[in-house]
Amino acid sequence: MQEKGTISIHTENIFPIIKKFLYSDHEIFLRELVSNAVDATQKVKRLASMGEYTGDLGNTQIEVSVNPKKKTLTVSDNGIGMTAEEIKKYINQIAFSGATEFVEKFKDAGDAKEIIGKFGLGFYSAFMVAKKVEIDSLSYKEGSEPAKWICDGSTEFEIKPGKRKKRGSTITLHLNEDSEEFLEEQRVQGILDKYAKFLPVEVKFGTKEESIEDGKDKEGKPKYKTKKVDNIINNTDPIWTKAPADLKDEDYLNFYKELYPFSEDPLFWIHLNVDYPFELTGILYFPKIKNDFEMQKNKIQLYSRQVFITDEVKDVVPEFLMLLHGVIDSPDIPLNVSRSYLQSDGNVKKINTYITKKVADKLGELYKNEREAYEKKWNDIGIFVKYGMISEEKFYEKAKDYVLVKNIEGKFFNLEEYGKQIEANQTDKDQNKIWLYASDPAKQDAFVTSAKDKGYDVLVFDSPIDSHFINHMEMKLEKTQIKRVDADNLNKLIDKDEKKELVLTDEQRESLKGVFEKAIGKETFKVSVEPLSPDDAPVAVTMPEFMRRMKEMQATGGGGGFNMFGNMPDNYDVTVNGNHKLADKILKAKADEAKEGIAKQAFDLAMLSQGLLEGKDLTDFIKRSTALMEK
Repeated sequence: MQEKGTISIHTENIFPIIKKFLYSDHEIFLRELVSNAVDATQKVKRLASMGEYTGDLGNTQIEVSVNPKKKTLTVSDNGIGMTAEEIKKYINQIAFSGATEFVEKFKDAGDAKEIIGKFGLGFYSAFMVAKKVEIDSLSYKEGSEPAKWICDGSTEFEIKPGKRKKRGSTITLHLNEDSEEFLEEQRVQGILDKYAKFLPVEVKFGTKEESIEDGKDKEGKPKYKTKKVDNIINNTDPIWTKAPADLKDEDYLNFYKELYPFSEDPLFWIHLNVDYPFELTGILYFPKIKNDFEMQKNKIQLYSRQVFITDEVKDVVPEFLMLLHGVIDSPDIPLNVSRSYLQSDGNVKKINTYITKKVADKLGELYKNEREAYEKKWNDIGIFVKYGMISEEKFYEKAKDYVLVKNIEGKFFNLEEYGKQIEANQTDKDQNKIWLYASDPAKQDAFVTSAKDKGYDVLVFDSPIDSHFINHMEMKLEKTQIKRVDADNLNKLIDKDEKKELVLTDEQRESLKGVFEKAIGKETFKVSVEPLSPDDAPVAVTMPEFMRRMKEMQATGGGGGFNMFGNMPDNYDVTVNGNHKLADKILKAKADEAKEGIAKQAFDLAMLSQGLLEGKDLTDFIKRSTALMEK
């Protein structure tokens, strides 16, 4: 019996809405159709396991094919199938959902939750690319008649007796002119690789050549021939669906290579597996990232029942863990109708919190049980830990016990250990513990050497996030200040109220200051003459800690309201050592030109030691140095 009718929908013409707004990318149609085929196949398998279907399951593969001549793309399954009445109900009446009724009917059977459960609206994504869609279906129910449904993208449809002889459904898309790219095998293969790579039912797309052994040659060596075999595009049993106890390290490493073929092996991984109060499985890998962390994001893939959804997981995964790699699979993450965007709700927040706790616990366990191995990995994992401590208070509370700092000699300390290490020698007159650090030890070697000569310990903070981390730690640690070793004279960095006598008179001090101000000739350099040790450098050029730190934070994407530092000229302090014999030599020089020449040379040496001498100033310094050697 042939029948024509009108699709019952709540809006007069849903197809323009589908084409424009419902899906962010037209290729999504193939994910939806294949996902529906998986649903239908899993349903019939479930019915068979429960004794509701007693027929032969047979081949349960899903097949995707293209026909460039007919300009059609087809998705065929051997799943549950539909009767004409069910087609009218589930396809024509968008308000209903076959999966919803199915789950309701069998909700006490135990595993009904395994169904993706999106059949219905997702089917209509086909009209984004097709001018006509046909469904050929035969229900699993005994005595069912095959049915064929045809629709040209308007609200009118036709349903008539079909010719399908096997249980299941075939969806045929007659592609419109704008969508003929989906007739290209390479294009379709790419979409399937992206969305269907780990679907739980085998998906076949075309054939491939395989080399098989074909007897022996005269020397007894195996001969081979090529044979065409089905091209199965998916791994139906990815390791995140298995129990951790059933897996070896090799399995995790092989899966990582499957996800990221050209990456170095990860440092370690965390297997996520929880079923209450939400369902979540997955594997998160800690990659080797060093300091180049901006390029590493969007490497976590989100799945729902093994269907790829997105690699933009910022709502599900805490910001600081976006640098991780791997897979998260959860049916409890709510998606909008197109499955393409996450919606924020309670479950998302719970999952976010769970992942943070799981990662924090794993790091704590590694630190406690394998301290030496943990230290070796610190250059890679430190950025995760520091980023997390800055951005997540709950993570900070756990991580403060196993965050490490490293000194110039390469020795590691936790926060408590380091506080004790420097307490005796690096406590100032106000009882503040002073942490000294270098951001570029080679460039700051002169300052580091001076600090070590005084018995001070110097840390290394050289990652892009360290300026933010230092700021955060100063707020958190009691009676602790963190200062870069070249931010000022050491006596000022760690002020122990030990007064040194200046050998110069007040008049000589002012005279020496004036000589340097004139020789430098720049208002952005503030000159002071200080009573330092005769063994200290004659001149030191430093940028105040506060200003430099704000500039560094801004450069790495932060600094709050301190953007003004990006527009202001750099300001430096010039400390002249009044007790150095060079000061005496300058003051005793007869001609002003000679005084300024020595002062300029000493200043340029200090600039050179900081890597600040460049351009014409550097050229002039080299010429002047050559002339001095000739004299």
